[in-house]
Amino acid sequence: MIETLITPRTRDLGDGFQVRRALPDARRRSVGPFVFFDQMGPAVLEPGKGLDVRPHPHIGLATVTYLFEGEILHRDSLGVVQPIRPGEVNWMTAGRGIVHSERTPDGLRAAGSRVFGIQTWVGLPRADEEIAPGFVHLGAAELPTLEEPGLRARVILGELGGARSPVPTRSATFYADVELNGASLALDTHYAERGAYVVQGGIEVDGKHFDAGQMIVFQRGAAVTLLSKGARVMLFGGEPLDGERFIWWNFVSSRRERIAQAAADWKAGRFAAVPGETESIPLPDNPPPGVVHYP
Repeated sequence: MIETLITPRTRDLGDGFQVRRALPDARRRSVGPFVFFDQMGPAVLEPGKGLDVRPHPHIGLATVTYLFEGEILHRDSLGVVQPIRPGEVNWMTAGRGIVHSERTPDGLRAAGSRVFGIQTWVGLPRADEEIAPGFVHLGAAELPTLEEPGLRARVILGELGGARSPVPTRSATFYADVELNGASLALDTHYAERGAYVVQGGIEVDGKHFDAGQMIVFQRGAAVTLLSKGARVMLFGGEPLDGERFIWWNFVSSRRERIAQAAADWKAGRFAAVPGETESIPLPDNPPPGVVHYP
């Protein structure tokens, strides 16, 4: 029932802040519409310091930010200023283009803080790649939860176990934060592609044990049951994207030339600015023709 097992690679985002990147991977470029999957932390931010991801652009995707610990302040070129805290979700649709920054709020910097969470990118269907950008924030109380003895699941996107998230996805997608404590969970089979990322603890699937930091991609249609005496797991997937995709830097598109145009636009300063921000992340040196192909 297990198609692929992925061990994330560590990437440094600058100033010593590291992430564990599970997608894209050489063995599996995407799972459903998910084309990018990063674990942030758990990290301790020393007094006087914080997370500072300067303004940068996106096209052709939706970003999903979800925290277990800490707080991040989101600002974007639509003028949105939104803190995100544990159990909440930020769903930012880039469409034809958006710019945003992610920083530790000033009020948390003096004493220091922690940050721990997951950031993913969801590719948009071809028909929606050039839609107007948008932003949706939902608090923890607005996301449905499933609770049974030894099981608690918050549905971030799509549907799980009959509970549906109000986040307006553009294709069949599911994403859930699941805590198992001496319980089991049978994973729905109506999604074409399904994966699980172990955040904390360990789980058993089909008689095999998987530890924190491992991503499991399941075979299509397989009857999957997760068991654990104590674990936190992100379940995710959905329908695969409708055709090939290319990715370079922060851009996703079904057309190579669109990525090249976005790169040229960022270099020339043609993206809208984030109000109140004066910094930005420069375009990487390697040119867009080196984009990665997503079958």
